Amino acid sequence: MNKHLLLNLLFFFALTVTSQAQEALFRAQNIVSPEIHEDGSVTFRLFAPTAQTVKVSGDFLPSVKMETPMGQMDGPGNADLTKDENGVWSFKSKPLSPELYGYSFSVDGFSTIDPSNPFLIRDVASVTNIFIVGEGQADLYRTQDVPHGTVTRRWYDSPTLGMDRRITVYTPPGYEKSTEKYPVLYLLHGAGGDEEAWIALGRTAQIMDNLIAEGKVTPMIVVMPNGNVIQDGAPGEGSQGFYKPQFMIPKTMDGTYEGAFKDIISFVESSYQVKAEKANRAIAGLSMGGYHSLHISRYYPNTFDYIGLFSAAIMAREDATGKVYSDFDKTLLAQKDNGYKLYWIAIGKTDFLYDANKEFRSKLDGMGMTYEYVESEGGHIWRNWRVYLTQFAPMLFK
Repeated sequence: MNKHLLLNLLFFFALTVTSQAQEALFRAQNIVSPEIHEDGSVTFRLFAPTAQTVKVSGDFLPSVKMETPMGQMDGPGNADLTKDENGVWSFKSKPLSPELYGYSFSVDGFSTIDPSNPFLIRDVASVTNIFIVGEGQADLYRTQDVPHGTVTRRWYDSPTLGMDRRITVYTPPGYEKSTEKYPVLYLLHGAGGDEEAWIALGRTAQIMDNLIAEGKVTPMIVVMPNGNVIQDGAPGEGSQGFYKPQFMIPKTMDGTYEGAFKDIISFVESSYQVKAEKANRAIAGLSMGGYHSLHISRYYPNTFDYIGLFSAAIMAREDATGKVYSDFDKTLLAQKDNGYKLYWIAIGKTDFLYDANKEFRSKLDGMGMTYEYVESEGGHIWRNWRVYLTQFAPMLFK
C-alpha cells in the first residue's frame, strides 16, 4: 500500500474516532437531568451507551421496606430507565407533589450519582442528588429573595468530654448589627448524622429565613450540635480526618451526650446574644435526636419550655447504664411539675418507632402530662422531619 495513502487512512481513522468521542462527550455534557415539567413530573436521563440496565432510585417513588440496624424502615423505591438509539437512558415520573427529593442511579448494579446534576447531599455514608418540585411547602426549602441569616461552624470547649467540638449555628437576619437578645432552639440530628445533617438535609437555614420573612416565626438562634460524643466534628471535618461515616458508633445513646449537654448551653449563652432563661430555650430533634431531646429535657427538668420529639426513639437500651436514664418517671414528673409551654410529638403512621411513641403517649396520659400530637403519612424519612420543623418552629417563643 502507498505510504501516503496509509498515513491518510490512519489520520482519517483517528479523526473519526476522536470526533465520535468528542460527540459522545458533548452529548453527555448537554443532557438535562432532572428535567422538571410544568405538571410536576420529572424526567431523568443518563448517557450510558454500553450499559445493559439502568435504574433510578429515589424517595419520589413508592417506598420499599428494608432491614437496618434500627429495624425495618422505609427505603426509596426504584424504576427502570429506557435506552434510546443514542445511548441515552430516560425515565419520566408521574406528577409529584411539592417537595425536595433525593435520588441516585444504578448502572448494571453499580450505584452512582447523576453526572448531569451537581447538587448533592450526604446522609450518613450515602451521597444522593437532590431537586425541588413545585411551590407551597417546597418554597420553604428554596433560597428565596428575602433577608438571610448566617450559618457558622464554631468550635466550643466541652470540659465534660475533654475536647473541643464543632457545632453549627444559625443566627437570624440582622443579628450581627443588632443589640437585641434572641431565644434559642437546640436542634438535634438522628443516628448516623452530625452537625451537618440539619443544615444540609433539613434545609434549616432556608426554612428559618423564609418563615421569619413571612412573619410566621420569631427570630431565633438555631444551634445544631454533633450528638456523637467520640467525634469532635463530622467525618472529614474533625481531627479523625477522612473516614466512612457509620450509622451507629460507640457510645451512641448511652447517656454521655445528655450528661455533657450543659457544655453546649454554656458555650451558646456566653458567646451569643441570647435570652438565657427557660422561657427562651427550646430543644427538638429527630429519631436519636428526639430521644436526646426527651432525656435532656427530663434530666434538666427546669431548663426548656419547648420540647419537640420528631419520630423519636424513646426508651434507653437495656445495656445503657448512664445516670441520665435512672428515675425515668420521677424526672418526667419533675418536668411536668416545673411546667413548660409546649411538649410536641410528631411521627409518621408507618414509622418503625410508631408503637414506641404510642406507648410513651400512654405513659404521659397516665401521668397527666399534656402534649400536642401530630400524626403524618409516611415513615422514618427526612421529608417528614423537614415538615415537622416548619410546623414546630412557628409555635416557639410566642
